[in-house]
Amino acid sequence: MSEEQKNQNNPLHGVKLKDILEALVKRYGFKELGKRIEIRCFLFDPTVNSSLKFLRKTPWARTKVEELYLEMINKK
Repeated sequence: MSEEQKNQNNPLHGVKLKDILEALVKRYGFKELGKRIEIRCFLFDPTVNSSLKFLRKTPWARTKVEELYLEMINKK
């Protein structure tokens, strides 16, 4: 977890990556996620577990997923 996310005022504080991804998949589905964020793990044979593995190793992709999640929760 980055120092920024440790800040209690950060809306991502205490939210697990798995929960973020599951919420996005529930809302958009993998097909739409792949359109919004062009990541291979969303486009070809997607699963939550394979996507989590990729996102944990790829900071730029994780950042894009977190940004989309924040956008989604701010629209509620």
